[in-house]
Amino acid sequence: MKIRHISNEHSLGEVHGTVDTTVPRKGWRKIFSFLGPAYLVSVGYMDPGNWATDLAGGSKYGYTLIWVLLMSNLMALLLQGLSARLGIVRGRDLAQANRETYPKYVNFILYLLAEVAIAACDLAEVLGMAIGIQLLTGLPLIWGVSFTVLDTFLLLYLQKLGMRKMEAFIIALVAIIALAFLVQVVQAGPVAKDVIKGFIPSIPDKEALFIAIGIIGATVMPHNLYLHSALVQSRKIDRSDAGIKQALKFNRIDTTIALNIAFFVNAGILILAASVFFTSGNSHVAEIKDAHQLLPKFLGNTAPVLFAVALIAAGQSSTVTGTLAGQIIMEGYLSLRINPWLRRLITRLIAITPAMIVILIYGEKEVTALLLMSQVVLSMQLGFAIIPLIHFVSDKQTMGNFVIKPVTQIAAWVIATVLVFLNIKMLADQALPVFSTDATFTKITLVAAALFFGALLIYIVAFPYISKHQHKKSIEMHSENVLLPELTIPLYRNIAIALDFSESDSKILSSAIGQGNADTSYIILHIVESASAKLHGHESDDYETRKDKERLEIYLMQLRRKGYKVKGKIGFRNRVKEIVRIVKESEADMLVIGAHGHTGVKDLIYGETVNAVRHELKVPVLVVTL
Repeated sequence: MKIRHISNEHSLGEVHGTVDTTVPRKGWRKIFSFLGPAYLVSVGYMDPGNWATDLAGGSKYGYTLIWVLLMSNLMALLLQGLSARLGIVRGRDLAQANRETYPKYVNFILYLLAEVAIAACDLAEVLGMAIGIQLLTGLPLIWGVSFTVLDTFLLLYLQKLGMRKMEAFIIALVAIIALAFLVQVVQAGPVAKDVIKGFIPSIPDKEALFIAIGIIGATVMPHNLYLHSALVQSRKIDRSDAGIKQALKFNRIDTTIALNIAFFVNAGILILAASVFFTSGNSHVAEIKDAHQLLPKFLGNTAPVLFAVALIAAGQSSTVTGTLAGQIIMEGYLSLRINPWLRRLITRLIAITPAMIVILIYGEKEVTALLLMSQVVLSMQLGFAIIPLIHFVSDKQTMGNFVIKPVTQIAAWVIATVLVFLNIKMLADQALPVFSTDATFTKITLVAAALFFGALLIYIVAFPYISKHQHKKSIEMHSENVLLPELTIPLYRNIAIALDFSESDSKILSSAIGQGNADTSYIILHIVESASAKLHGHESDDYETRKDKERLEIYLMQLRRKGYKVKGKIGFRNRVKEIVRIVKESEADMLVIGAHGHTGVKDLIYGETVNAVRHELKVPVLVVTL
């Protein structure tokens, strides 16, 4: 597995600034160039983890708790707006901003917590998709869980298509979810007057309070704050004050539309449960499977199909954005990058393992408890994402003219306090039953964990006020007159040239010679990859080895006639290792290599020679696109 440090500080570097909003456009075309990132974020607000709380609230209390969904949506609008502001103004995602601000050991803990949140989120998506597949096809749940591994390749394909295509795919899934519930709500025929009454705040009893806490706790996801601050940077914007102000305005529109769609989906689930189950006396429905089984009785056979399709779409859309969030977190905190498909596969396997263990040992009846556990784990991470975010966008030094206003700061801190308190209460309610048992070790572990995370939370809150650490100015305001230092132009004495003996050789040679001068020596290298060469190495004497040696000599002879100082090297067996070995042994100070532009599955089949070689060398590598 190749893991490498990255020097590129751009978040999601492969799509950073790939959507150009600076091209002159008018009206809706200008707005559309900005729309997209918030839709990828919105799927986190309608993922399978939210369904259980919405179903429980609607079936148990009818329309009474719709106001809680509305309040959660308003909280999410503010927090996601702050996240987008951080990315647009500072050009940093939340993970990068944390790395620049907090000490290394604190950042490492925050990184681990964020990774746990990603795994917990992915667990909910795995279970949601698996349940959806089971409801739609009748396959055992464990088969549905196994099938979710395959979406790794879907993500790989989407990333190769580009940011706009990925956004279009997610928007299509969101549309499927929204339309599925719109049809079901119309079929259910809720009473409009009763729905409107649900927007009047009220908490009937303690159980309603618990469900309300669950709805709020499951709404704002920590990984969405990391995600949004990075996705907005996929837009190339005018870095002037006016350009940044315009970007903030259009992203506010994008966020408002996308999160309101998520609100209507969640409200649709709750209204559906209220109209179908609460009014019929089936107030016990709190599980996804129960709802699916009872829907045909009230709405006919099309309703459960729509329900299952929406659940699969919710799980699939969430899994794509969850992987992007994982990439952002790893690159932002650790400056490490691994192949996205490999990271996706690792994350998915981490999520699948507990799901399969629970299903195999305890059966499918415990899946709902596992889904609930994933939401509890997510709740634990929320404060560690929200609090730093508020600090960053409140910092005049780094945000400049775009620092949030005092009223917004107060609102943000109130929301953060409410969310942290509600999540702590939810966790306490889950942990309290343990203290009525004789499990001493578990009690000690819970108390120690509570003290540790409580202290960490207090530290994060207080750090910007007590630290004398000076933040590096990262906002790109008006351009400044910066004097460049004296430039040192490198002179390359030994240039290695990797050839594959094809019609592209002349293009690679021309590019390499263009980097040299009259004193430069060139090392022409080729790797023989026949079956005999792989087996016997330098002792190989098959037809391909002989012909490759002959061709190398012909190249050397022609180049020497032209006055170039050249020598040849032949390598065997492993292409990457041999290129690296020859470059190092020849003491070359540059390598020129061709790239055939393989993408997607071809990279898996043919390998990624250029990247693999580049990671192993410390000299400049000139890649010639063939």
